[in-house]
Amino acid sequence: MSSTTIPASFRLERRPLDLRFRMTRLAARQWLTPGYVRVRLAGEDLRGFDSLGADDHIRVFFPDSAPETVEQLRAAPSREYTPLGWDAEAGWLDLEFAIHGGGVAASWAATAELGAVAGVGGPRGSMIITGRPDGWLLAGDETAVPAMRRYARSMDAASVGRIIVEVADADHELPIDAPAGVIVEQLHRGTDAAGVALARRLNALTPANRPDGDVFAFVAAEQAIVKPARALLQERWALPTDAFVTKGYWKRGESEYHAPH
Repeated sequence: MSSTTIPASFRLERRPLDLRFRMTRLAARQWLTPGYVRVRLAGEDLRGFDSLGADDHIRVFFPDSAPETVEQLRAAPSREYTPLGWDAEAGWLDLEFAIHGGGVAASWAATAELGAVAGVGGPRGSMIITGRPDGWLLAGDETAVPAMRRYARSMDAASVGRIIVEVADADHELPIDAPAGVIVEQLHRGTDAAGVALARRLNALTPANRPDGDVFAFVAAEQAIVKPARALLQERWALPTDAFVTKGYWKRGESEYHAPH
């Protein structure tokens, strides 16, 4: 049974941001696993960039050749990603990409030459946590790792909870640094479709697994994860709807799908 009680220890608040479009270039690439890469975008336009919320989205534009005008860059194929890290004074921005399916963004992240142009729009706004959750649950597949990394950075040393990361196998594990009281699980899906193993793990969590007090939860993966996530968070854990975020970050068979803000 779901709860409508507003958590006392924290709030989720939305903050608007000035929407800007920026031109950047690929400055560096680092492979974290055989199917996951971190890239650094750089450029003068990134000076002043900011992202207040761990689950923020920016739209990244991937031209197949150097655009001659901003209009050409804005017309290029685009996808949405969570900013991982940035330096607003030095003018760089780090993003992480799950390389699967051969889509335009994955291909660009994996193969574009250093110096290749990319456009960045946003973020349009942020959802931030004010206060301190008593407990945490973060769960997602590779596409949610940047957001989970950012949430984990915001935890203090006394934080407690659980982080569940669904990946293909041991060679594709994506460690997330977290305080000692936060359990980090690397969940291997093997031959299962993406999201199946994560849904099974969420279904196995009981009220006894719920941290005490006011819990913040974030769950994001393929769109089908929303139903089992809500069954856990609203029904078994009785979290109020304004204490958690659950999203389909992508949808099987729809390359241009993006999570609602």
